[in-house]
Amino acid sequence: MPTSFRRCEIRANDYIGGDCRKRIGLWNCVMSKSSVVRVGLIQHACPVDATVAANLETSVGLIQQAAEQGAQVICTQELFTSSYFPQTEDDSRFELAETIPGPTSSRLGELAGRLGVEIIASLFERRAAGVFHNTCILLDVKGRIAGRYRKMHIPDDPGFYEKYYFTPGDLGWQALPTRQARVGILICWDQWFPEAVRLTTLHGAQILFFPTAIGYGSHETPQTRIRQKDAWITVQRAHAVTNGIFICAVNRVGIEGDLEFWGSSFVAEPDGTIIAQSGQDDRQILIADCDLSRIDTQRQGWPFLRDRRIDAYEQLTRRIIDAAPSDC
Repeated sequence: MPTSFRRCEIRANDYIGGDCRKRIGLWNCVMSKSSVVRVGLIQHACPVDATVAANLETSVGLIQQAAEQGAQVICTQELFTSSYFPQTEDDSRFELAETIPGPTSSRLGELAGRLGVEIIASLFERRAAGVFHNTCILLDVKGRIAGRYRKMHIPDDPGFYEKYYFTPGDLGWQALPTRQARVGILICWDQWFPEAVRLTTLHGAQILFFPTAIGYGSHETPQTRIRQKDAWITVQRAHAVTNGIFICAVNRVGIEGDLEFWGSSFVAEPDGTIIAQSGQDDRQILIADCDLSRIDTQRQGWPFLRDRRIDAYEQLTRRIIDAAPSDC
C-alpha cells in the first residue's frame, strides 16, 4: 500500500527555492506507523552468450511482473545487463559501459514512469575517457534519475578483478527520498563493511538495497561453499540488527565461467529476521512487505544508535593501529 506521511519536517535552510527535492541538508520525514513498503528484487541469470539487449529485456519483463504484484520499489542485481565480466582483465569489456543518462537508464526511466514505480538499477557507468564506475541509479515514478551511488569498496581477488575496471566511488554515503521511504544503496563488496552501512543509516536510510554478484568458485569444496554463503547472509542480517533497518540483498544465479552464483536474494527485518528469500538457482521475483514501524520498535528496544560513543571513535579513521614501541 502507498505510504502515508504524518508530517514532513524540513529545516528552513535545508532546501533551495522551496523544492525539497533540492535539499542540501537533513530531510527528516516522520512516517505513519502503518506505512508498509512493498519491495521487489529481481534475480535471474545472465548467460555468457546473451546480448545486453536480451538481458535488459529479461529484467524489464520481471520488473513489469513485480509491479503487477504491487511492488513499489524494485531493484535489479549487480551489473544485470551482462555476464559478470570482471572475472578476467579484458580491454574489450569496457565496451559494455555507457553514460548516465544513456540507453539503459532511458529505457528503465520510461518503464518506471509507465508503471508508476521506483527502480534501482545497477549499471557500468562510463563517466569520461578512462574513468568508469560501478554505479546504481534511482529512477522515480516519473522516470527521472532521482539519485546515483557509485560503489565505494572495489575488490581485487581471483575472479573478481574489479579494480581493473572501476574507479572507487566519490559520491559518498546517501539516503535517497522516495514516495515510500528513504532508501540507501550499497553494492556487493560494500556489504562486508559495517562502516558503510552505519554511515548510510546515519543519513536516514530506512531500507538498504544491496545489488550483488557473488558466487562460488568451481574449485571450492562443498564445506567452503556452505561457509561462504552463510557468512554472506550473516553479515547482512547483522547490519539489519545493529542499525535497525531493512536489508534487501539481490543476487544473480547461473554459471558464468569459473563462478556459480548462488542467488538466495533475501529481505531481512530490523531484528535480522529473514522475511523473504529466493532459491539459489532459480529466476525469481522476490516480493516482501517492509513495515517501517518495525524500525521504531527495534530501535526503542535495542537503542544502538543512542548508545554509540561517538566521542571515542576517532581512531576509526586510521588504516590500522600499530603497536607502540613499548608494547613490542
